[in-house]
Amino acid sequence: MTRDEFNQFCAAKVATSHVVQWGGADVWKVGGKVFAIGGWGPKRDDGSEMPAYVFKTSDLNFDFLSHSQGYRPAPYMASRGMKWIQQIDDSPEKDEALTYYLNESYRLVSLGLTKKLQRELGLNQVPD
Repeated sequence: MTRDEFNQFCAAKVATSHVVQWGGADVWKVGGKVFAIGGWGPKRDDGSEMPAYVFKTSDLNFDFLSHSQGYRPAPYMASRGMKWIQQIDDSPEKDEALTYYLNESYRLVSLGLTKKLQRELGLNQVPD
């Protein structure tokens, strides 16, 4: 997934906002809370920087992804006990998994909002 594709995916979610901060990272929020960050990760052998995507995970996914190739605990966030993962493998084979984890991050963060704010934003509502 390219940075443009990442931004298009996040922009299509309900009640999201976008800001560029932290050295040019694309920071996506739902209800004012961060759910995804697109930035630059480690350098490739040729010196170019690869895209890297950060997202919140469940405890189980954090444990699994922390030991999976192409992922690592998100710098800064994970060191403070938060369950955030950084995907540092931008190969197309990882796109489907990234889509899943971004959707999960969005869901987890939106569920952490107050019920009142969820209602105001039209999130997590059970259809009548």
